[in-house]
Amino acid sequence: MEIKKLKNFLDEYLKIAEIEDVSVNGLQVEGKKNVNKICFAVDACAETFKLAKKENADMLFVHHGMIWGGIKKVTGINYLRLKFLIENKISLYASHLPLDKHEEVGNNIQFLKIFGINEAIEDFGTYHGIKIGYAGRFEKEKNLSDFVSEIEKQLNTKCKILKFGKEKIKSVGVVSGGAASLIDEAIENVDCFVTGEPSHQVYHIAKEGKINVIFAGHYATETVGVKAMAEFIGKKFGIETKFIDVPTGL
Repeated sequence: MEIKKLKNFLDEYLKIAEIEDVSVNGLQVEGKKNVNKICFAVDACAETFKLAKKENADMLFVHHGMIWGGIKKVTGINYLRLKFLIENKISLYASHLPLDKHEEVGNNIQFLKIFGINEAIEDFGTYHGIKIGYAGRFEKEKNLSDFVSEIEKQLNTKCKILKFGKEKIKSVGVVSGGAASLIDEAIENVDCFVTGEPSHQVYHIAKEGKINVIFAGHYATETVGVKAMAEFIGKKFGIETKFIDVPTGL
């Protein structure tokens, strides 16, 4: 498939132009004219690039790209990363907030689907004026401890929990990555808030707001949308796809 046609499809499907983001979303580095294999990963980094080359990928799709607000210098790490991609003719496509927010393959909606949170799904988590997450309800109440165990098993992660709410939970709001600052909205709307990174300042707010908070890992919570995107693109275009797992433990 021609890289320009694939880029145009991704831009439209992920609604790149509609979402303001510090990430420069879209095609960040252009490689080969035709794309026969795409690797998918969370982070644009040297390790991921080398694994993509090993897989003979023509393109790498990532959640965290290389360019945030613009390239100020092509030196050091930036130089080495760009040099590797250009020399190996590997295209790099990034989708940050658009992938978090997407209603079909996004990190947050996929989290709800994986854990059977299928009722009363609605937009949740306001960031710079837009909702980037989702909230929903279990069909039946679930023990918080059971939910945590399921997350750890499914996402291969170790959760940190602020257990300040009810043991039996019904409603869950999720915003992947580093979204602890959305705790106030969570207190007003759900029994349990799931995000990636822990934040010291959230502890007392959660305690006083009597809410459960699950920090399931920045990396782990942002693998689900990337994997869903890989499956979707593979089926739609008949292109070989592969998820590259480079966990940070964070």
